[in-house]
Amino acid sequence: MQYKGSYGLFDLSGVKTYPLKVRSNKVELDAFVDVSALRRAEIRPPTGAWFRNGLPGGGPDQSAGLEELAHYIVECYRTGKPVVVLSGAHPIKNGQIPIVIDLIERGIVTLFSTNGAGTIHAFELALTGASSESVRDALPRGEFGMAFETGAYLNYATEIGWERGWGLGEAMGRLYCDAEFRKHVIDRTFEHHQDTGQYFKPYEGFSYVDSCVLAAAYGKGIPVCVHASLGTDIIDQHASFNPAAKGQTSGADFLVFAEEMRRFTSGGVILNIGTAIMGPEVVLKAVAMATNVGCKPDGLWTGDFDVRPFVFDDEARDESKAYYYLRDQKSIATRIPKVFGGVGFYFEGLHADTLPPLYQYIMRALGVD
Repeated sequence: MQYKGSYGLFDLSGVKTYPLKVRSNKVELDAFVDVSALRRAEIRPPTGAWFRNGLPGGGPDQSAGLEELAHYIVECYRTGKPVVVLSGAHPIKNGQIPIVIDLIERGIVTLFSTNGAGTIHAFELALTGASSESVRDALPRGEFGMAFETGAYLNYATEIGWERGWGLGEAMGRLYCDAEFRKHVIDRTFEHHQDTGQYFKPYEGFSYVDSCVLAAAYGKGIPVCVHASLGTDIIDQHASFNPAAKGQTSGADFLVFAEEMRRFTSGGVILNIGTAIMGPEVVLKAVAMATNVGCKPDGLWTGDFDVRPFVFDDEARDESKAYYYLRDQKSIATRIPKVFGGVGFYFEGLHADTLPPLYQYIMRALGVD
């Protein structure tokens, strides 16, 4: 739209960027988990606290809860029930995303969801094999978030996807898997920006595409839903930013997600990995919508994985206490499964400690070596 409001707007045309190849990164694919080795390794259950339906789990470790959840995931897979995974940005770059990719490729996961930052880390890892700049070092130089390719390619992929009537997740998936679409994105980029010869141009594909959970989901034919916000992602800092495209494509993804929630009438699983706000709020609204149109979830199981101690108290419900505002503990691990007669788990600990044993228990239940 043409802004006709009462206030001044920041002029994005003056923003300076730099080639992604010159940036130092904190994360590289060499440190990511090897799922084939993990399948052969001994299971080491984490010793952090865990909770089932808001009550402390039994035993000295999390093995009972993780194994129970893993067996139900496999049951859902074998009976055609939905298994949805929501992920924040950090799980995509913290080395554990190959676990989710493998579950997608085996046909276990039926929908994958993330936020805008998740698409950014997935993109950079797929393009360069590395991601995660130092905010502390880049911020005082005015360089934080200003890598050219990240902003331009993701923004133009979003814009062209918008023009074609796709959701944001589908546009992201096609960037990796659809050569014609990828060419269109790169060509549009250099129609609008000078080519200095210093930029990555992945016309022939992304060198590290096997690391990309968005590509895996799109290639498997399952929905990718990106629940993005405006002004929260580094790509919003770039001259290529199109807020209408980002808003409408992400809005479409929310409706795709809500449609998936209509499938939970006879059970299913939602795994919420490292998203304390986006995931819980999206699930809460989508479940309410499904219930409103007569598709009430029945026996919904959830698994919530985060590092914070579990302190939510659904009995006290004291809005003056900080625990009341822990959305994942409140909605995902407790209230939603409780309301709909299901089971809600909370597993406290680093994802590097909690996700590998869950994956191993799933593989054992499947009979996979």
